[in-house]
Amino acid sequence: MRFLHTMLRVRNLDAALEFYGTLLGLKEVRRRVDEKNRYTLVFLAAPDDAPAAEAALKAGRRDAPVVELTYNWDAEDYGEARFFGHLAYEVDDIYATCERLMKGGVTINRPPRDGVMAFVRSPDKHSIELLQKGEGKPPQEPWKSMQNTGRW
Repeated sequence: MRFLHTMLRVRNLDAALEFYGTLLGLKEVRRRVDEKNRYTLVFLAAPDDAPAAEAALKAGRRDAPVVELTYNWDAEDYGEARFFGHLAYEVDDIYATCERLMKGGVTINRPPRDGVMAFVRSPDKHSIELLQKGEGKPPQEPWKSMQNTGRW
């Protein structure tokens, strides 16, 4: 398992970029605009981490330490102080990891239906994103039929 990023929700992307970029000095290394789902993701790296983050992206990897700013275009009530979004970890086998967690009593909030991504929550309700290392696994049961449970 390898740590990937921490996601933070922001209400005003311009103000957040002013703070994290201009004032704090983080460098934007990737941006994803999703018109269909109406959100923007901006990944920022500390100055000393930026070259490694850029090299990882060019090589098709996501293993550089970054902060992900998530800006949802529509107003949203995050409740439960969920402006802290999630921690993300890359795992060797998403199905085996989720199975182990379930056997340990953890609820899989967003099952890995696509063989790529799952979400669970810690006992303190922190969201944890699990991402399959490399190519996604083919969808398989029981995961592909599982519904979301709770929030993540």
